[in-house]
Amino acid sequence: MAYQCVATTVAGFVQQLAVGYIARGYYFYVSGFIPPEKDPAQTDVKIIGQYGLDISKWTRCRQRKDGKAGVQYLRYRHQFVLLATHGEHPFFEEEARMIRDARVEPIKFAGYAIGCRQGRDKRAFHPSVRIRQEIYRDLKQRFERLALRQDAEALAGALRTVPFEPYAPVQDQIRCILRAVNRSRKAAGLELVPWQGVIRERRVVRPFAATTKTRPGVPDPPPAVRDSGGR
Repeated sequence: MAYQCVATTVAGFVQQLAVGYIARGYYFYVSGFIPPEKDPAQTDVKIIGQYGLDISKWTRCRQRKDGKAGVQYLRYRHQFVLLATHGEHPFFEEEARMIRDARVEPIKFAGYAIGCRQGRDKRAFHPSVRIRQEIYRDLKQRFERLALRQDAEALAGALRTVPFEPYAPVQDQIRCILRAVNRSRKAAGLELVPWQGVIRERRVVRPFAATTKTRPGVPDPPPAVRDSGGR
């Protein structure tokens, strides 16, 4: 099977990046955009060939045991990310000026901040997917403005369809918004927005599968903000 690198949905890109790569130690990354006038497929071929990515899992495992870094490439439409684990690899020389560490600087994609944080033991790192801070802040302010203008059912429905996959940090952000809304409604003597049904379960997707329809009632996330130069 040819090397798979093209995610067909936003949810698939986020899942593959966080669960498939960052959770497995792919902390170092370069993120960028392919210029609109270029064919992304040509960039795929170039990067896969340049870094020798089209190899078997057995070969990749053997290389990592030999102290070489694992490298992966992932793209959604015109945005891509090139990732690496600890170890030796030409990636670290050729991309030196642009390399970031997801443990320090999350990857920005489609309104998400995708990185990793230490667990309670302060040793192991775990992937973290949350709404980017500036977008979360605007979202919270919008719901605070609506808190006294809409009824509880309408507010619950709006929170339920916030267009971000409900990873644990996203759930925490939605709960913070709901608490702020209910504080305002309680002070005004209005019915509180119920917690039940506001937090959705995260859907597990096939990142590289043919595109399917977006879940009913859940719009796409906002467009990505360009984070670096073209390729």
